[in-house]
Amino acid sequence: MDDLERAILFNYDPCIVGADPAVRSQAIDFCNHLKTSSPSDLIRLCFDRLHHSPHVPVKFWCVQSLHETVTLRYSALSPDDLSLLRSSLLSLFSDRPLPSSSPPFLKNKLSQALAALIGTEYPSSWPSPFLHLLSHLPTAGTAAIDMFSRVLVALDDCIISQDYVRSPSDAAVATRLKDAMRHQCIPQIARAWFDIVFLYHSSDPDLAVGVLEAMRRYTAWIDIGLVANDAFLSFLFDLILSPSTLERLSSAAAGCVVSIFSKGMDSRSKLNLLNSLRMNRVLSNPGLVGKFAAMVICYASEVLECYKKLVFEKEEGPSTAMELLEEALPSVFYVTQNCDKLEYGNVVHFLSDCLSTVKSPSEKQMVYIAQILEAIRAQISYDPTYRCNLNSPDKIGMEEEDRISEHRKEWFALFRSVCRVAPDITQLFIQNLIASALSSSEMDMEEVEAALTMFYWLGETLSEEGIKSYAGLSEKMVPMLLSGKFACHSHRLVALVYLETITKYTKFVQDNSQCIPDLLAAFLDERGINHPNPLVSRRATYLFMKAVKRLKAKLVPFIDAILRSVQDALVRYTSLDWSSGDLRHCGSEDGSHAFEAIGLLIGMEDVLPEKQAEFLAALLKPLYQQVEAVLLEVKTQGIGESSPQIMNLQHIIAALNALSKGFSERTVTTSRPVIGQLFKQTLDALLQTLFIFPNIKSLRKKIISFIHRMVEILGTSMVPYLPMTFNQLLVDNEPNDIVDLLLLINQVICKFGNSVESILEEIFPILASRLFGFLSNEGFSFGSECNTEICVQIFIKLIKDWCSKYSDEEKVPGFGNFIIEKFATNCCLYSVLDKSLEFHDANTLVLLGEIVLAQKVMYEKLGDDFLVHFVSKGLLTAHCPHDLAEQYYANVQGNDVKALKSFYLYMIEILRQQQNASLVFR
Repeated sequence: MDDLERAILFNYDPCIVGADPAVRSQAIDFCNHLKTSSPSDLIRLCFDRLHHSPHVPVKFWCVQSLHETVTLRYSALSPDDLSLLRSSLLSLFSDRPLPSSSPPFLKNKLSQALAALIGTEYPSSWPSPFLHLLSHLPTAGTAAIDMFSRVLVALDDCIISQDYVRSPSDAAVATRLKDAMRHQCIPQIARAWFDIVFLYHSSDPDLAVGVLEAMRRYTAWIDIGLVANDAFLSFLFDLILSPSTLERLSSAAAGCVVSIFSKGMDSRSKLNLLNSLRMNRVLSNPGLVGKFAAMVICYASEVLECYKKLVFEKEEGPSTAMELLEEALPSVFYVTQNCDKLEYGNVVHFLSDCLSTVKSPSEKQMVYIAQILEAIRAQISYDPTYRCNLNSPDKIGMEEEDRISEHRKEWFALFRSVCRVAPDITQLFIQNLIASALSSSEMDMEEVEAALTMFYWLGETLSEEGIKSYAGLSEKMVPMLLSGKFACHSHRLVALVYLETITKYTKFVQDNSQCIPDLLAAFLDERGINHPNPLVSRRATYLFMKAVKRLKAKLVPFIDAILRSVQDALVRYTSLDWSSGDLRHCGSEDGSHAFEAIGLLIGMEDVLPEKQAEFLAALLKPLYQQVEAVLLEVKTQGIGESSPQIMNLQHIIAALNALSKGFSERTVTTSRPVIGQLFKQTLDALLQTLFIFPNIKSLRKKIISFIHRMVEILGTSMVPYLPMTFNQLLVDNEPNDIVDLLLLINQVICKFGNSVESILEEIFPILASRLFGFLSNEGFSFGSECNTEICVQIFIKLIKDWCSKYSDEEKVPGFGNFIIEKFATNCCLYSVLDKSLEFHDANTLVLLGEIVLAQKVMYEKLGDDFLVHFVSKGLLTAHCPHDLAEQYYANVQGNDVKALKSFYLYMIEILRQQQNASLVFR
């Protein structure tokens, strides 16, 4: 072993020589230096080591170096170098091949090197490589034949195949190569394929597989007659049909047949070819159909395509194509339902194409359509292996649910096509599935879930009007579903799809009132809100709320029964076991939808006033009593912010908020003021909660949300609560809290207008002071607690909402003057004169962007009043040169914010040099 081999071996495996990094670095430099040495020396060295070195890494390095010489240094090669390279490479593929024991990666890399040289030189500079290889095949051993197949595959991978994106120049190389091969050697190559496979399929099946793989790739662009002839096709089918053929060889033969099926040709020729294959030899054998599923689907697709083209072209032959198609369809349905390893996108595409040819289904076609529906049912069903995982669900179950959800998308598209072509067959099929599921105590959960999913899908294909008028729904399907219970209804997936399905058909129930009791029972018993699985129960409350929104007045006679049925669900949502700390099911607020549903029901003016007040009081009283109990406990023993009681308070407030959504301002303030008094009592309790817990952000947000609702429904009777509400919301603020407060203020302004002017005038100085407090010197630092940008964003929002140069009357008196005289100059100019603000810092640039945007908004909303004051009182005070001020004036009026930002940065840099330290706003 010389230095070169040691260096190469150390390059590939440092442990062979040692782990000294310095030695490794020397080895890498040595090998790299050799690659850049004289091409002649490198070529001779590589071929010598390929023939004499016993080390595979050394041989691979040599082959890689040869490949790089061809692809990267071709222009530096002399005629002698090229002659040596051609002859030596061909020798490795004919009379002096690598040992058959050489690893595949070494053979493949050598094939790539020869393919690269052929792609560069063939046919103009080197017309003979294929002829040379072919001339040696009759006397060559299996090693040379193997390399012949590998170089054909390498040519396809690296140059010819259209499976990869090619540049125009690469595409031109591929065209040149194929044209020359068709003219010179493809017939001989095709003959060699046949002879080699025929000779070696028994003695060396792997060699035959390699040849068939090359043939499969080339079939797309060679003369089809070279492979689609009696001799070749008969032999390929012998390999496919013979039970003694090894699976990898029969699969390779099937791959070649598929490539022949897929070959582009005119419809008449294609049909004649397909008809001559006698595919019934495969189609009549279920074992072969399952084994060669991809070939069966491809064959059926090509027959269908011939049929469609012949019909369109009005040629003879559609009847023959239809006969072949009908012969293949049972096999397609078989593989769809029984073969796991199948590219289902091809199946769905084929079946969709089949349906596109059907206008008015014949009796035979109806049978096929029913089989398509059965195939869909089979494909969308869950694997029973995951039944327990899906019920919990655990990580495995959630992953399986996501996978099936994605898998179902293409099958749903096919289902829609079936519904379009044969709605009656679809309805009858689903009706039978549901009836069987309801009547059987042994049907698997997976079958029931799939049947319900298809029923849901049926509703998805129909408009709301279609659901109302769809024949058969009123007679059997919906009533049967609403009144039925499945043996596996306790499983989460069955219960969920059942609830989604009955919700989908509430439009039907709306026009068929006799179904309402069954619908309510389905939602309110153990199938829905009282289901033992909390995930189902909470989802049921949401879907029940949707159903209530649709049915509303029709449910008034059932309110008493509904309230009794949901009582446990309401209590579950607002009551926790404080001592156990078991809060696993409290993260979601789906349970609050039960309160929203009840609010929608009892909030209707169809309900008698005294009953309405009775219902609401019965709901509100225990809730605010719970609030009062928590507040009392705070006074006696204290409660931490993360305590279960605080979390329970949040749920109670969410429930109150949801309950209020069913009531209108007219009901609460005019027609039934007693309702308003009940909500005011609740508001009092929640405002007290806000006073006691001003810093618990999640609780604060929920209380603000409730206040928003009270503004909407209490009307002017809410105004007296506003001063103390606003004052409390101004306590211990952070910028995000101010944003929440501003949303509330905007709602109040839009709702009450001038009637709250005095309240706003009182809080505005506090609000402004608080905002400027955020913009203090601390605000312009950029630590983890920095709030500067969001403070400027708050002012931008205020300006957009409260200012208008087209309005004679300000929403907030004095706010516009404050913005022009204080905010514009102090925040947008004087603050950024501080030299401690480093404009190379990314955070500072973001802040500067917000400040520039604020100036654009001020100009849009306040016009020249802002601009004149900013230039005359701000820029001139900061010793801004007159021409620079004029440029600023023009930039603000323009439409390019990026240009304004760039200019403003430039202007601030100049103003910082003007002895303006005394103006810096802190």
